[in-house]
Amino acid sequence: MAEAPASPGRHRLGSPLDARAAREHVTSSDSGSPSLAEQVALVPTDPGCYLWKDASGAVVYVGKAKNLRARMKQYVTLADDRAKIPLMMQTVESFDYIVVESEHEALVLERELIAQHRPYFNVDYKDDKTYPYIAVTHGDAFPAIKYTREKHKPKTRYFGPYTDARAARDTIDTLRRICPICSATCAEWKRVHRLLAKQPADADLISLICAQNGRPCFDYHVGRGPGVCAGLVSPDEYAASVRRVERFLSGHRSDVVTELKEEMAEAAAELDFERAARVKRRLEVIDGLDDRQQVVFPSRVDIDVIGFFREETIAGACVFAVREGRTQRTCEFILDKGLDVPEDELVAGFVKRYYDETADIPAEVDIAVDLPDAEVIGEWLSEKRGRACHVHRPQRGEKRRLLEMCERNARHALMRYMLRTGYADDRTNQALLELESALALDAPPLRIECFDISTLHGAFTVASMVVFSNGRPDKSQYRRFKIRAELTEANDFASMSEVLGRRYAPERMADERFGSRPDLLVVDGGRPQLTAAIRQLSDLGLDIPVCGLAKADEEVFVPWDDTPVVLPTGSASLYLIKQVRDESHRFAITFHRELRGRAMTVSILDEIEGVGPTRKRAIMRHFGSMKRLRDASLEEICAVKGLPADVAREVFRVLRAMDGSDGGPEGE
Repeated sequence: MAEAPASPGRHRLGSPLDARAAREHVTSSDSGSPSLAEQVALVPTDPGCYLWKDASGAVVYVGKAKNLRARMKQYVTLADDRAKIPLMMQTVESFDYIVVESEHEALVLERELIAQHRPYFNVDYKDDKTYPYIAVTHGDAFPAIKYTREKHKPKTRYFGPYTDARAARDTIDTLRRICPICSATCAEWKRVHRLLAKQPADADLISLICAQNGRPCFDYHVGRGPGVCAGLVSPDEYAASVRRVERFLSGHRSDVVTELKEEMAEAAAELDFERAARVKRRLEVIDGLDDRQQVVFPSRVDIDVIGFFREETIAGACVFAVREGRTQRTCEFILDKGLDVPEDELVAGFVKRYYDETADIPAEVDIAVDLPDAEVIGEWLSEKRGRACHVHRPQRGEKRRLLEMCERNARHALMRYMLRTGYADDRTNQALLELESALALDAPPLRIECFDISTLHGAFTVASMVVFSNGRPDKSQYRRFKIRAELTEANDFASMSEVLGRRYAPERMADERFGSRPDLLVVDGGRPQLTAAIRQLSDLGLDIPVCGLAKADEEVFVPWDDTPVVLPTGSASLYLIKQVRDESHRFAITFHRELRGRAMTVSILDEIEGVGPTRKRAIMRHFGSMKRLRDASLEEICAVKGLPADVAREVFRVLRAMDGSDGGPEGE
């Protein structure tokens, strides 16, 4: 491992995003030692893993690369376009790297390093709890099954994770009725385990002693224990039961069913009807499980389908484990990254973390994005599984439908988490306090009003006003305006001045239907739009805090500084103000399209020869809306009562021509 020398830290985690500061930080050094950029230039071009560190030496990010120097150079030159990179590089003071033989080895090492250091900028589970697993304690003469949240031990095989603890415990209980196996919580099993731990070579002798002096445990009497404590089973016979349990947990139930049927037939042939009856009851338990599980594929496929739903800095993940065509289990997770990282990075991070902690690897993993290193991840999973495993993105069919269902479940899981923890309320309160500080307001902006203009070269110009109360959309307060000024071309400044003059006129300010005075006024645009808003408010004698939000770099323009305010990427304040801006844009565009569509309906039908007021009313009464009319076939238009066939054909021809030349409003 090679390490770059650390220099004193000058930036703290969470400081405002500043690409210029990040670039200066990685290309200069206060202590006279080589800069980060100069140190990266000496990194080898071999595959391996890199660890970025902050001033205290803590690892803030771990990544892998086929070419270490080329990949790390993208960070120090800010060529990596992920939004978090400039912020992260402001915190980086040094780095380590580890050279390996192949990209596959780099992926395995990356997972080990992430598990060891838990870096802030890597994708991880949101809640820091450990998830439950079903474990089989290999390494013992008589391995036991147990429910556990322990860190993975070398000689124990783990199945899961299960996000529902009750489901994991119920699975163990059901499984022990199908394949009797010792439980790690059984006092008699612990006694035998201690004896074997002291004398591992004397397993046969200990079994003989147990047969003479041992007392069967309660589980043996109810058919869930094999009788290890009473010497009623040999290590070889017990090992066969353990293999059966593991196959069952891996989803290969048909193999277990086949073995049990053969055993039942053998017992019946030997006239051992008591043993045949026991096996029959086990088969009935499996049949009961099959009745409760949904068949999602006609073929016996083994796949995991993983869906995601992202919010600003948090995401939900849902895994459907399908074995032999049936949904065996569903697991839900909350991740600590969301829209603040690229989707492929979020998905890849989860896939690596999830399969690093489970031994249950399917033949195929279905996800909604194409991963750059999908082939390498597939090789890693194939090695863990011992057979081929592919990472696949389904485009259509049953797998795509199941993936969409998985994404809906991920969304519901995230919503439940946010409701349960109060995440949304905390996030909103944090956003309002951050806006108060960043925009130098006297108080948190509990009522925010935002305006946007939508036009088509000066025609059908409209304005929208949306209101957010306590950080939430207040749709009862939304208003929309038709711009009255005669415009021959798009003029956002004149339009904004008009709508603000109408909204904040004395009679409107006194109108209870328009609500109270806003704590913050947001205009969609940069410095020119902000200047127009300030001038109009000044003419009205109003002192309302106002800012402008530019689309290009998400910069917030304020009256009291020529330099725009840059809110931290991924911060609650930036997410809220963007949500306000986007909602005003959506509302304006919707109104603009409505006006334009209504005008087109009137003008186009009026211009068609043979369509007068009576026939136009008949057409619109028949279809109900212009959208339905434009989607209608010739036969459907001909079906309008009182409309001649030649006129119907002309209406159809004109509408098709209009659809071919239709354009969208500016700014869409």
